[in-house]
Amino acid sequence: MLDRKLIKNFDFVLFTLAILISIIGVIVITSASHVAATGSLKQTITQSVSIVIGVIALLVITLFDYNLLSNYSLQLYILNILLLVSVFLIGKEINGAKTWIVIGPISLEPVEISKVFLIITLASYLKDKDEITNFKELIYPLILVIIPSIIVILQHSLGSALVFIVIFIGMIFISGIRLRVFSELIGSSIAVMPIVYKLLKPYQRKRLLSFINPNLDPLGAGYHVIQSIISVGSGMFWGEGLFHGTETQLFFLPESQTDFIFSALSEELGFIGSATLILLYSLLLYRAWKIAYNAKDKFGRLISIGILSMFAFHVFENIGMALGIMPIAGIPLPFVSYGGTSLIVNMMSIGLLINIGMRKNKINF
Repeated sequence: MLDRKLIKNFDFVLFTLAILISIIGVIVITSASHVAATGSLKQTITQSVSIVIGVIALLVITLFDYNLLSNYSLQLYILNILLLVSVFLIGKEINGAKTWIVIGPISLEPVEISKVFLIITLASYLKDKDEITNFKELIYPLILVIIPSIIVILQHSLGSALVFIVIFIGMIFISGIRLRVFSELIGSSIAVMPIVYKLLKPYQRKRLLSFINPNLDPLGAGYHVIQSIISVGSGMFWGEGLFHGTETQLFFLPESQTDFIFSALSEELGFIGSATLILLYSLLLYRAWKIAYNAKDKFGRLISIGILSMFAFHVFENIGMALGIMPIAGIPLPFVSYGGTSLIVNMMSIGLLINIGMRKNKINF
């Protein structure tokens, strides 16, 4: 049984925010999946079931002390790599990226699980470091990040590799790192960019170039960005209404229920709907920051910052690519984009945050 003090510290605000954003996701997915035209509610039902499973997983995660995860960080990392490598053997390529494992009606995306496993592994290592004073101390955590990053790049999932890097930077920054060492890290990262660029598929390179000027290839690599910007702009203040978005309902907007779901939302719910969603995300990120600030130990603080970094980058990148200010990287919008694995993992991440908040030293609202 949970102690009453722990239940009292349960972050109902964070929990409610995750549920509200998920409900918005189901509503927009219902419209973006063209239910009015096809009559099929398959994606709506799948996403709704994923919410239920995710909430159950969230509640289960709050039942144990998160510090126990530190004891199994190595095992989780090994499992992490095995899951990613298994995609090469039994994975299925979808939309140019081979990141899915399909078993009958069940589709699993190991790279989404990988993000949380990596956060736990990095937190377990960094919790015993007072400050990173030289580049040698970065070698081990860098290896932890580079291995899964290379694997997902080979699976043509550049966006996920970027998420790994952002998580790493956020966690070492909070862990404590001297400015000189941080500068060396940034310099080294810039130096390897040409190598990473060569590993990219031609279509991924075109996506990066089309980000600079979509009109260079308006019917090819730039098509997604152009249609997305048109969708966002056509929503204006109030939107065209659910099931009435021209770009979305007439199939002009690609991947309207996944990568470009924010564009579909903006078109049909307008500035009001977009601003409301961004406000909810801002509150969620703020609650995550408060949990990190009040964490009773460094391990909890690092996990919180890792999850915060993951959510923040997902939101910024996904909305940014919908607006044409960020390159297309195939990163889902948390709790909103269609995808069971992503949604369940996001709910589990919220569960970890609530777990850490329940065991803080003091109540600080």
